[in-house]
Amino acid sequence: MLLKPFELPENVKFTGPDLRLKTLPTHLVDSSAQLAAIKKTVQANAKVIRKAQKKMYADKKYAVLCVFQAMDAGGKDSMITHVFEGVDPIGFQTANFKQPTSEELTHDYLWRVEKQLPPRGYLGVFNRSHYEDVLVQRVHPELVLKQELPGIVKTADVTEAFWQQRYSDIRYWEEYLNRQGYLILKFFLNISKEEQASRFKGRLAVEKKNYKLSANDVKERDFWPQYQDAYERAINNTATPANPWYVIPADDKWYSRYLVSNIISQAISQLPLDYPVLAPEEKQRIIQELKF
Repeated sequence: MLLKPFELPENVKFTGPDLRLKTLPTHLVDSSAQLAAIKKTVQANAKVIRKAQKKMYADKKYAVLCVFQAMDAGGKDSMITHVFEGVDPIGFQTANFKQPTSEELTHDYLWRVEKQLPPRGYLGVFNRSHYEDVLVQRVHPELVLKQELPGIVKTADVTEAFWQQRYSDIRYWEEYLNRQGYLILKFFLNISKEEQASRFKGRLAVEKKNYKLSANDVKERDFWPQYQDAYERAINNTATPANPWYVIPADDKWYSRYLVSNIISQAISQLPLDYPVLAPEEKQRIIQELKF
């Protein structure tokens, strides 16, 4: 049975530090039995998001940043497509973070992320994010060496203390953004290894989806336990009451969209948004200029 609007199942919202991924289900509801109702709810939530975004764009006091992280084939792209359907492109911004460029490697690791922050008044989406630097790099610490950081000359120098410093960086950076008017919503789309394999096979079977799959994607499956550990550590060390993580069971795509759209529509509705009102003297000047 579907949850009531804005009601979340247990063990979805985390404020740290007690997450254990292996205890969490990747599948809770089979959406096929109630697909029409689920789609209707997602569409209704999208309408709420659209209306709030228009007010936010007019007021320019707040920004909403939605962060999506997942294993390959976790459903991030389709999640963004459906949850933000119809959102006005004016006031909507997306960014996708892949392997750092040579220029980005010469700056601090948050530099490229700062450049992609949505302005106040905007709804922004990060498809992957600053968390790549405590996820992929934790699994492959040799990538840290490319940043040529002081005191980091070999992988043995990338110690637990190094990662704790990065977690601290991220917590303080997100708290700083909160003080600047940013609402941050962080989602980990939690899929099983079996479901990932099924989606890989689906991409391989459909020619127009072949571009979404590479041999390296499949090779990374060898590091599944390491990635699960990296996600668990990252979530536990960066989830706070102000900036929690939402761990979404994502084997069923439509149910995951249902949960995420509920969370976003509720959170954005709680912001004190309204259209600015013209001051009486400004309104009178406009009337005089237009000779009403």
